Amino acid sequence: MTKESQTLFGAVNIMDDPLTEGPEPESPLVGRAQGFYGLVGLESMALLMDMNLVFTSPKYGSSTLSILGRNPVLETSRELPIVGGTGIFRLASGIATAKTYFLNLTSGDAIVEYNVVAMHY
Repeated sequence: MTKESQTLFGAVNIMDDPLTEGPEPESPLVGRAQGFYGLVGLESMALLMDMNLVFTSPKYGSSTLSILGRNPVLETSRELPIVGGTGIFRLASGIATAKTYFLNLTSGDAIVEYNVVAMHY
């Protein structure tokens, strides 16, 4: 199905991408975005994402935020739920809004801004 689908339905990818302060590739590194996503839309390009924001900066130590949800990648703005966290983000919940700055459908490369609102204990 994946080879014949215009939406790449069924494809699964693993990620370990730089997490930076800003959208510029040379922006300071604050951690890694690690996880996986599968393409789940038969008629539109949408991902089911499980992404962990793993912070490496001294301010946040090795704390994480976990995001799990549907990401319709071609929409201008998307909302994804924060379903947990560790370290200073222990028991986090909230929302992450995603906005794509750059997308190359041929190579699969993208630069995505995530604005995060998280409540934690």
